Amino acid sequence: MSKHAEIRDLPRRVGAVVTLSGWVVKNRPSGKLVFFEFRDGTGVCQCVVERTEKTESFFDTAKHLSQEAAVVVTGTARPEDRAAGGFEMHVTDLAVVGASTDYPITPKPHGIDFLFKRRHLWFRSQRQWIILRIRATIIDQIRRFFNDNGFVLIDTPIFAPAAGEGSQTLFKVDYFGEPVYLAQTGQLYLEAACMAHRKVYCFGPTFRAEKSKTRRHLTEFWMVEPEIAYASLSDVIDVAEDFVCSLVDRVLRDHQRDLIELGRDVSQLERIRKPFYRIRYDDAADLLRGPRPKELLERDLAAKTARLAELDQRVAELEDRQKQGGVKQWEKDKAAAEVIDLREERGELAEQIANIPHHLKLATEFTWGGDLGGSDETIISRLHDRPVFVTHYPKHVKAFYMREARDNAKVVENFDLLAPEGFGEVIGGSAREEDYDRLLHRIHEEGLPQEDYEWYLDLRRYGSVPHGGFGLGVERTVAWICNLKHIREAIPYPRMMGRFYP
Repeated sequence: MSKHAEIRDLPRRVGAVVTLSGWVVKNRPSGKLVFFEFRDGTGVCQCVVERTEKTESFFDTAKHLSQEAAVVVTGTARPEDRAAGGFEMHVTDLAVVGASTDYPITPKPHGIDFLFKRRHLWFRSQRQWIILRIRATIIDQIRRFFNDNGFVLIDTPIFAPAAGEGSQTLFKVDYFGEPVYLAQTGQLYLEAACMAHRKVYCFGPTFRAEKSKTRRHLTEFWMVEPEIAYASLSDVIDVAEDFVCSLVDRVLRDHQRDLIELGRDVSQLERIRKPFYRIRYDDAADLLRGPRPKELLERDLAAKTARLAELDQRVAELEDRQKQGGVKQWEKDKAAAEVIDLREERGELAEQIANIPHHLKLATEFTWGGDLGGSDETIISRLHDRPVFVTHYPKHVKAFYMREARDNAKVVENFDLLAPEGFGEVIGGSAREEDYDRLLHRIHEEGLPQEDYEWYLDLRRYGSVPHGGFGLGVERTVAWICNLKHIREAIPYPRMMGRFYP
């Protein structure tokens, strides 16, 4: 197939005759003119077909182009601020490559379940296109940051013989008659590699069998994990801080218009500058028990309750409209579609309102020794205008490999990085226990079989050094930067409890 021009190149091709290949987004015939929005995977533009002798052979075809029909168009482009994408092409030739009949995802509103069952087609919508392009940029910047800073990529196994995190979230697999597990983390293997290469990272899919349907959880997600030899907790936190700043800066540089189209408040991202806040777990516990969470949640309750009343009123108006005589069918269909979306928002809002007293109780009654839950992280992150590192959690709520603080045996040298605006944890990391005896004691304390970790203990037998690292979840980061309500939009094909199709 001959190479065609791309919509993203039109600013450099103004006035020239170009051929584009792509798909019809929507079509609007008007007398002797046909206007259709056209996308090619690199952008969108408006195409205009005027009925003349030269266009007579394909004018009727243009008039009846349906949504998502695949077409090739030739013409000249010029800037047009009022048109989608800022350009308009005056078409002099058009050919249909692939017809499209009764495309199921129309411009009208659809419920989220309807859309996710058709995820393979939903990709084509502008919003999903933008989100996945931003995800691709974030992934590119992840690799650039570590490659440009002297880290070596180490590919760690997907099949693991033992738990890397809590054993309760393992996916068990039959491996030729032997039980193995889908990897929760590549970290333990990276610790071996960092003793050879000093600075390493892995990047790939990760699996957690958490029976959770919250907006923050997936059973399959992507994680990048760096590991650094001869590093303290402070060293690791410094790397994480620089890393997150580089991701936000790159997206702001390359996707400013995309973020605005998503409705993202770009000024919130422009605040992501060093230094981030750094507080200890003890301080976080005091913050949760203080007056600020109560004030925050009471404001939430008032605002959400008012919004719930607005939704109920709007739904009632739309349902009345559907029953009225003299209303055109397309208007009834539009009203019915809007009701679906409003009811979905209402359901989420009602659940949030019901949870507010519980979240407030969890915060005000938070006791030292418990892990920070999702609602706790949300509160803490909303009370800070930049990311916040929470460090030095109680030892018994964290993984066995985390370094015991030498000045307080009750806590470990770890951190969670909480993204602002209520998005919560995007990074978890720690210094690793480099002392053989302490690590062995923790393995026994956790009831883990020592034989499964003999190779890991070898790293402490032969030239052990202080070291540490962290893991960043790609989907949580995409959700934060794009301001998505649910993490499921941040990955091409989400895998959650009860969702594995398509």
